[in-house]
Amino acid sequence: MQSISSQTSKPEWLSSNLLLQPFLWAMSWLDYILAPLQNLIGYKRMAYFFVLPNLLIFGIFILIPMLLNFYYGFTGGDSILLENRPVVGAANFEKIFSCQDFFKPNTCAEDLFWRGAWNTLTFVVFQVAFIILMSLITALALNRDVRGRGFFRAIFFYPVLLSPVVVALIWKWILQYQNGLLNAFLVSLGLTKVPWLLDANWAQFWVIAVSVWAQMGFFTLILLAGLQGIPKEMYEAASMDGANKWRSFWNVTLPLLMPTMTVVLVLALIRAVQVFDQVFVLTNGGPGTATLYIVQYIYRTAFEFRNYGMAAAASLVLAVVLLILTIGQLLFQRRQEAA
Repeated sequence: MQSISSQTSKPEWLSSNLLLQPFLWAMSWLDYILAPLQNLIGYKRMAYFFVLPNLLIFGIFILIPMLLNFYYGFTGGDSILLENRPVVGAANFEKIFSCQDFFKPNTCAEDLFWRGAWNTLTFVVFQVAFIILMSLITALALNRDVRGRGFFRAIFFYPVLLSPVVVALIWKWILQYQNGLLNAFLVSLGLTKVPWLLDANWAQFWVIAVSVWAQMGFFTLILLAGLQGIPKEMYEAASMDGANKWRSFWNVTLPLLMPTMTVVLVLALIRAVQVFDQVFVLTNGGPGTATLYIVQYIYRTAFEFRNYGMAAAASLVLAVVLLILTIGQLLFQRRQEAA
C-alpha cells in the first residue's frame, strides 16, 4: 500500500513543482536584483521604491499638467507652445468676471462662460435632486425582501458599467426627430413627432433624465449599503413605541442614513459640475447654448477657438468651486460626527 501511494503521489508533486518553476525562477531573479538595493537603502526605504512607479505616473499625467494649466491661465495668445505665450497676468480672470449683471450673460465680456455657468447651476440643482430622490426610492425598494432582488439590483446598476459615450449614443438614437425610436412609437399611436433634442426645454429635460438614468445605479448601491448597515433592532424598538412605517422612516432611517446621504450628495455634486461627455455626444451644447455647460465651454474655448489662456482660467475657477464643495462636505461631515 505504501509503495502504491508513493508512486501515485510522485507525479502530482512533480507536476505541481513544474507549474511553480516559472514563479520560483522569477522570484529568484527579483531577489537577486532587489536584495542589493535593500542592503543599500535599507528595509524601511524599500516602500518608496515600490511606490515610485505610481508617483511617476501621477507626476507625468496629473501634477505636471495641473502646473502647466495654472501657468496657461496667466498667459495669452493662440500658440500652445510655452515660449510663444506672453504673460498677461490676471487679464483672463478679469475678462471672465467683467460683467454689468452676472444674472444676464449678455452683459458679460465672456458671455459664453456665464451661460455655461448658469446652465451648469440649473443642471446641478435638478440633476442632483432627482438622482438622490430616485436613488433613495430605488434603494428602499431593493432593501425589501422581494423576489428577484439580486436581479433587480444588477439591472439598476448595469447602466453604470456602460461608457457615457455609449449611453449618449443609445439615447440619441432613441430621441432623434426623424428616425428616433420614441418618435416612431408616437407616430404609431397617431401622434405627431416631437423635436426632443431640437427644442431647448426638451433638450434640457432629456440631458438631465439621461444623466439620472445612467448614474443612479451607483448612488443606489451606496445608499443600499447604508440602509443595510442600520440595525434591525432600531425598527423593532420604533414599532414597539407605536411608530408606523412613515414615522420609522422619518425618525430612524433618515437620521441614521444621513452620513451616507452626505457622501452621495457630494459625489453627485462633483459629478454634475463636471458633466461633459454625455452632453457632448447627445446635444453638443445645443440647440444654441441651451445645454452648454462649463466643461464644454472650456473644451470649446481651448480646442475650437484656440484661446488656451481663457480655457485654463475657466478651469481654475471651476477647480476653486469644486474645492469649496469638498471643504464644505468635510466640515459638514465633521460636525455630524461631533454631534
